[in-house]
Amino acid sequence: MKVLHFLFLLGASFLLVHGMQTIGMGYTGHCKCLNHEHRLIPSRSLRSIEIFPRGPHCKTTEVIATLISGQRICLDQRANWVKKVVSFIKEKRRQKGILS
Repeated sequence: MKVLHFLFLLGASFLLVHGMQTIGMGYTGHCKCLNHEHRLIPSRSLRSIEIFPRGPHCKTTEVIATLISGQRICLDQRANWVKKVVSFIKEKRRQKGILS
C-alpha cells in the first residue's frame, strides 16, 4: 500500500513539474492588447515603446507605448508610422548588439 502511495505521489509530482508552462516576468497567458491605436502619437507625448514578440501568450507581436502621463496604449503594428518606429528600434538594437 505504501508503494502505491509513493508511486501516486511521484507521478503527481512529475505531472505538476513537467506539465506546467514556464511563467516568467510579465507573462499573462494571453495578449496584452484588446484595442489598437493607429493614429499618429506625437513623439513629445511618448515616454517609451515596448515590443513584445509573438509567442505562446499571443499570436501577434504587440507594440505598447507608454505616454508621458503614464497611460499605456497598444499601437496598431500595421500602421505605417508604427512600422517605422519598430524598424528604428530594431535597427538600434542591432547596432548595439542586442538581438530581437
